[in-house]
Amino acid sequence: MAAGRKRKPGKRYPCGKRVRNELERDVMSTAIEARKRLFGVTSKQARDERLGTALGRLAFRELISEKQYQAGVAFGELYHAHQILMGLPSPSPRSVAGLLINEGIFGGSPSEPVLEVIERVKRRFADATSVLDACDREQRMSAGKRPTLLIYRVICADHDAMHWSEEDIGNLRVALNALVRLFCL
Repeated sequence: MAAGRKRKPGKRYPCGKRVRNELERDVMSTAIEARKRLFGVTSKQARDERLGTALGRLAFRELISEKQYQAGVAFGELYHAHQILMGLPSPSPRSVAGLLINEGIFGGSPSEPVLEVIERVKRRFADATSVLDACDREQRMSAGKRPTLLIYRVICADHDAMHWSEEDIGNLRVALNALVRLFCL
């Protein structure tokens, strides 16, 4: 018998690879255990997909409303689409392989986007940034960080916000409320 680590138990294909659903179950159990350990939640709560992002954790802890969460998700998707169309890198790539595949080096999108789609995304992104800039102007005398910076940190860069000051959470809510109005949620 060859030296090396022991095989993991489970069903296998004739070629020796493990059956896919068992691999997914292993990955999910690892994620659930990590969420239980890091966030102090039960196994049932650890299955909540919102715990996978900083914005989702704020919604899970009910520091932001469901509409604010949905507006943040919509802005995150818009931001990502804008980054791809402009040829800009992701602010926090999860892995080099993900960056190579998702950013189009190995064919992330099969065809060039239509000019109308590009213009629509640019226009929508410009609307969102102007709304966030207006929030910055309105909140310039308030305590805490600027709402646009907080939106960028939580949604775009996925920085954890669980230990932020109450002023920063309030400024984040103001920006999310502006996005709720923009996206008509």
